[in-house]
Amino acid sequence: MNIEGKICSLRALEPEDLELMYGWENDTQVWRVSGTIAPFSRHVLSRLIEEQQFDIYATRQMRLVIEHNGQAVGAVDIFEFDPHNKRAGVGIIVDSGHRAQGLGFDALMALEQYARQILHLHQLWCSVTADNEASQRLFAKAEYTECGRRREWILTPEGALDEILMQKIL
Repeated sequence: MNIEGKICSLRALEPEDLELMYGWENDTQVWRVSGTIAPFSRHVLSRLIEEQQFDIYATRQMRLVIEHNGQAVGAVDIFEFDPHNKRAGVGIIVDSGHRAQGLGFDALMALEQYARQILHLHQLWCSVTADNEASQRLFAKAEYTECGRRREWILTPEGALDEILMQKIL
């Protein structure tokens, strides 16, 4: 089953996605926003793909591939899934060649529909570094609002950055 947006769809990870994931997860430009500090091996990523066969209620996370015109162009993650409090964190990556086309927004809207109708969530949340204006605009367009700020939370070679916490009540 695919989760359909207006211009993209979300689907489960497949073994064939390994090389795409390898590229996305090992892109050092993305590490700061994803909290990654070390490369991922193909072996670790293949295990992640295998674990996606398990229920989100067991793993507390889910990754879905964003497809546009039959091509994988990114991924959305649900993490820290909390069915008791009916909330989850959201992360998104759109491949650099497919940004600024509305795909991220459409994927967030499709994910929101899934979160509301299937998972029965009450809220989604994300964290964005203060210098990541593109992500701030994306989540604001999707009607996430700032609900907190961690001062100088993320250390970078250029200095410390604030982390902005955003949430959306569904």
